[in-house]
This record gives sequence, C-alpha cells and structure tokens, in this order.
Amino acid sequence: MKPLHLFLVFCLSPLISFAGEIELKGTYQGDNLYVKNPYIDSKVGYCVFEVMVNGMTTTDEINSSSFEIDLSVYQLAIGSPVHIVLKHKDGCQPMVVNPNVIAAKATFEILNITIEDNRLKWTTTKESGILPYIVEQYRWNKWVQVGEVEGKGIPGQHQYELPVPIHSGENRFRVRQTDSFNHRRLSPEVEVFNNEPPVQLLSDKVSEKLVFTKSTLYEIYDIYGRIVFKGVGDTVNIAKLSQGEYYLNFDNQMSFFSKK
Repeated sequence: MKPLHLFLVFCLSPLISFAGEIELKGTYQGDNLYVKNPYIDSKVGYCVFEVMVNGMTTTDEINSSSFEIDLSVYQLAIGSPVHIVLKHKDGCQPMVVNPNVIAAKATFEILNITIEDNRLKWTTTKESGILPYIVEQYRWNKWVQVGEVEGKGIPGQHQYELPVPIHSGENRFRVRQTDSFNHRRLSPEVEVFNNEPPVQLLSDKVSEKLVFTKSTLYEIYDIYGRIVFKGVGDTVNIAKLSQGEYYLNFDNQMSFFSKK
C-alpha cells in the first residue's frame, strides 16, 4: 500500500534522521507541528538551527527548548503537499512531537459512481491527502480487491475510472480508502447485471490443468484454507500441485476439484 508520502512515516517506519537533518513529507491538514529542541552536548545553544517548509526558511522562533512550526502562515489548502526539513547540530537529536498531523486522511465524498462499458467511474470531492482508492468487487461471499487508483488528494472535484472484471449475474462494486490511522472510508455500492451464461469448469478431476469455458478471475485454496493460486485466465496449470482436494473460486461460483 502507498498510504503516506512521508519520509517520516509513522505507520511504516520510525522517524528517519539524517546527518544533521530530519525530513518530513505529508499533507497539510490545518494543524501545526511541535518540536522538542534539546541543548547540544556542550550545553551552549539549542539543537535545531534552521527549519524549512516547502523550500522556504521559516521565521518561527526556534531558539528554545520547544517550538511550533506554524504552517498556517503559508496559506496552504487542506491536502496540499508539505515538505519540512529540520537542520540540527551534531551530538543532539530534536523530536517532532506530533508528526501525524500531516498524515493524509480518508475524507473523500462520492458525488457519482457508475459502471459503463465494464469500467467503474467515480467522481469525488473533499479529498485531503494522497491515498490510493482500492476498488473492490463482492464475489465468493467476500469483498475482493480488483484494482487500485492513486487519489489526487487535493480539494476540488476529481474523476477516476478503472476497468473491472464482470462475472455472470449480479455484480457489486465499491471503492475505499484506508489512512494511516486505519480509518476506512467506503463509497456507496454500485451494481450491474450481466446476462451472459456462467463460466463452466470443464472437469473437476484433473492432473495437469484446469480449463474454463472462458477467461475468469479465479482463486485456488488447499484443504487448510491457504491460497495456492490466483489470477485471471481460461486455463490454470496445476501440474505441480500435490494430489488431493482443492477449493476453487471462479466467475461468481464457489466449487472444488480433485488433483489426480
């Protein structure tokens, strides 16, 4: 997943400190950052000597044991990219107290979502940070990820689309975002009905390959529920599988087969 554009990425890795620099990348959410700023080892002067926001040196008062990086003075729109660099002296380590305030949040609202010509199309507003839209389809009694589109992450209306697999019968789709706080935001579901005949498995007792009547999304599980194959196609090479029973999901069906 690509949820955050932060070198200081609190959901993926700890604060990354370079030789004399700490770098943060995120999105403006309306809040300011706070920094703990210790003395240097000699006890003469404070650790941080310069702070830059989007390439500009700040005018914040940093000559103290703690200070605020005031992002409001830059008149940034919510969701705008923020790049912050703290330059500090050797032998000390400042700490950003609240790095999560520049994390992207799942705040989108759906204005319209449709399926046209096997393409899911949706229009959004109120995005506040770059996060991927995960496209999901309901099949085999669960929501299955079938695609991903990077969000714009800035104010305004944005249009997206993605080709999606259509199985026989009723199809249900939705999009979601999950942010660094593990908050999930879901779109309304959209449905389309496909009148084409269901895909068929030509034999459920095979030794070399599975053959379907046409290309389909599929999943194969062993008897312990561990997935061993998944993909899209009209054949699946199973020659290397051990003999035994396997669960098989394909088209909109849940089935099984025997490997001879």
